[in-house]
Amino acid sequence: MRFDDYFIAPDIKKSLDKMGFKKPTDIQFKSIPPILKGEDVLAIAQTGTGKTAAFAIPILHLLSSKKLRRRVDGIKCVIMVPTRELAIQITETFDAIGKHSRVKTFSVFGGVEQGPQIAKLEKGIDILVATPGRLFDLVSQGHIQLKRTEMLVLDEADHMLDLGFIEDIKDLIRFLPKKRQTLFFSATINEKIKKLAYSLVHNPIRIQISPKNPVAKNVDHSVVNVEMDDKRFFLERFIKERETDKILVFVRTKVRAERVCKAMQRVGIESATLHGDKDQKDRNKVLKAFKDGKIKVLIATDVSARGIDIPNVGFVVNYDLPEQTENYVHRVGRTGRGNNRGVAISFFTKEEKAFIGEIEAYTGKKIDHQEVKKEDYQATIDLSDDGGNDWKSLIENAALDNGKPGKKKKKKN
Repeated sequence: MRFDDYFIAPDIKKSLDKMGFKKPTDIQFKSIPPILKGEDVLAIAQTGTGKTAAFAIPILHLLSSKKLRRRVDGIKCVIMVPTRELAIQITETFDAIGKHSRVKTFSVFGGVEQGPQIAKLEKGIDILVATPGRLFDLVSQGHIQLKRTEMLVLDEADHMLDLGFIEDIKDLIRFLPKKRQTLFFSATINEKIKKLAYSLVHNPIRIQISPKNPVAKNVDHSVVNVEMDDKRFFLERFIKERETDKILVFVRTKVRAERVCKAMQRVGIESATLHGDKDQKDRNKVLKAFKDGKIKVLIATDVSARGIDIPNVGFVVNYDLPEQTENYVHRVGRTGRGNNRGVAISFFTKEEKAFIGEIEAYTGKKIDHQEVKKEDYQATIDLSDDGGNDWKSLIENAALDNGKPGKKKKKKN
């Protein structure tokens, strides 16, 4: 079945055609019809399967077919997401698909001044994409009216629960009409999520895509045993052997993100970092540069692992294995999206070896262990443009990794 065969507005079909969307993915094929019928939907699907378009297309059709003259009456659809980046991305998707319609989409989130957001809200919008904290603040202050909201979407619901948004979500439900359409999208599901979902939906259509295989099939996985102090040399070699490819590198902490970035800069590799200590303006700038290909290497914490759709990421490198097993799925889901193939490679130390077994058990997938010959291992270090002999720096870095401050250098006057 093609999008041309769906009973959706011509202006939406026009946008889909320009975006190159010809046939729906599995999650879109199963979600769009019940949403168009006004059904509640509980959908569980892998990351990178097209979940955003699965609810964006029918929502835009339903709203574009209404008379949207009285925007002062309030917002018609609320989409709640866990992170600022995801709010921006979903808004961009709605804007692209709804480009030729009269439907207006806007996003609000924390980390920025709320004044400009309030000014935009006062002009009237149809679809609001928001993080729970900022949404609850603006509702409480009276800047957002939800009494005429017809649709509620919870996207990446499992992550919202992980971040502790459960109470904000429950509080917000009180402001919404009881008679509404509720769509619940998540990459994973457990008993806690089920309980929340079934408290919000009414006789939902349950859709589950590849529940036994949470990792996309078109991603090749491998792990390499590398000592902590040598990881930077192996990352340098990996990047330099793939200079034209877009590479997303995941680390465990903000401090390590900055340190790895500086290590790459020392060997002539341009890279940027993405983590929670950056203000929103800088995060947006970095993401745009990476998406546009102006920066080929992005070093990030798990803040960018959830739901962010960055086109043409050829490789994901787990510089550090994630502490939470399910985050492995979300990290590697940044590559191999849609019909593209991707590669995920993870560096692990002896201390991290146990994590690999947990990841294999969680994903149900055996990961290929790449053996590095002793001479190749040493050559990777010896041929580094960083020399590999800065022992003082290594000691300080190791101390920071273990939570112990190294000796500070005296400042020169």
